[in-house]
Amino acid sequence: MLLKINKEMLPEALAGIGAHKDSLPIFAHKSEIIPLKLLEVRTPAANIIKQEMLAIGGDAVTPAGAVTCATKYVDVLLLGTLKAYKVLLKKLDQMPYFAIPKVAADIRAALEPAELKTTLADGRVLTYEKMCIMGILNITPDSFYAGSRVPQMDTVVERAGQMLEHGAGILDIGGESTRPGSDSVDGEEERRRVLPVISALRRAYPEAVLSVDTYRADTAEAALNAGADIINDISAMEADPRMAEVVVKSKAPIILMHMRGTPKNMQQNCEYKNVVEEVAVYLAQRAQLLREQGVGADKIILDPGIGFAKNVQQNLLLMRDLHTLTSFGYPVLLAASRKSTIGAVLGGVPAEERLEGTLATSLQAVYAGAQMVRVHDVQANTRAVRMLEAMLQPERF
Repeated sequence: MLLKINKEMLPEALAGIGAHKDSLPIFAHKSEIIPLKLLEVRTPAANIIKQEMLAIGGDAVTPAGAVTCATKYVDVLLLGTLKAYKVLLKKLDQMPYFAIPKVAADIRAALEPAELKTTLADGRVLTYEKMCIMGILNITPDSFYAGSRVPQMDTVVERAGQMLEHGAGILDIGGESTRPGSDSVDGEEERRRVLPVISALRRAYPEAVLSVDTYRADTAEAALNAGADIINDISAMEADPRMAEVVVKSKAPIILMHMRGTPKNMQQNCEYKNVVEEVAVYLAQRAQLLREQGVGADKIILDPGIGFAKNVQQNLLLMRDLHTLTSFGYPVLLAASRKSTIGAVLGGVPAEERLEGTLATSLQAVYAGAQMVRVHDVQANTRAVRMLEAMLQPERF
């Protein structure tokens, strides 16, 4: 008789064998191969790292011909256990050449991530022991999902209260539809839609965390003054260069999302060699722009931009490989609720019939180690996510 043991079962299985308690972490570190891909490593460093990995029982995949240093930079795929990486890091720490210290720092950050948090401008701190559910409030007449449109003030305040009761940790207020092919509204109209709502929600629910969905710095600034806590910028500060200035000045967190072009033309910009890598590198670079201006990691959240300049297969790849974004030390948000990719996968069902598909994407976000999902149906997603979290960590219950 034989039992398969997954990584969640391993600690209990090791303890159940009766091994000495001091040996349990050692065995745990030997249990799983962790693939890590290093991008644009100097070729001499890549050859050194490969030899060091082989010497400690791991492996490193380099391009054919790397040994001759015919190109200046190469990518390297590392294959090792946590124990092997710890040994590798000790060796790399003794090598101050070929930019190896930077490689070591990247490996260490991926293997020993800091505790993630988001600090609001007023000092409140969001932590992520459990997945944070962001509820969508569209103050628009034309959002792709009619069920999310809440144009009347009394309706939006009531809807927000329901979302908070059902488990929403953040309410995201938007005044412009960004569905594929949509036309933009001017900033004045956007502010006319969202500012009264933000003010009303701040009065009605003073402890709520409010996010404003905008790519305009003027709207973001006005929304923060009206009571918003977080900026959700689908353009990652590309549309309005002054957005970075607003973040630095206000000390408000920002969600940086990947998109190419504008909502009007973005679906004509879906050419990628490797969509997961290209999105990840882009978001890391946009985050670095803020870091260089003194913005801390606790002010930055990353969003791969499902449905924005991506086709169905590319969206599926990004959701499958969402864990790639979690290696940068920032919280990760998945916003796939009721989007067209779900409709396509499920045989062309309309937005009104995409709840079950949405729940599947939220559960994948849990498996991938993301911190947030942005959804229309707060109660259903909260219940599904909390149930999965309980199964993955039954010791909490």
